[in-house]
Amino acid sequence: MNIVTPNLDQLTPLVDSRYTLVTLAAKRARDIMDKSHPVTAKRTSTRDVTNAMEEIYEGKITYKRLTSGIK
Repeated sequence: MNIVTPNLDQLTPLVDSRYTLVTLAAKRARDIMDKSHPVTAKRTSTRDVTNAMEEIYEGKITYKRLTSGIK
């Protein structure tokens, strides 16, 4: 079993909740899978969710909290 880097302890301080992190990573992973936006981080994995989490850790993916959801 491979360990995902960055791990949850490194990512949690970058967002306001784990739910936000999961939602943000899932949305970004779908963008990568659909090829609507290219990967901005150096690819260290073939898994789209891992690449999304690396982009979040590097600060290349951000979010804005709205009353109707995350944008």
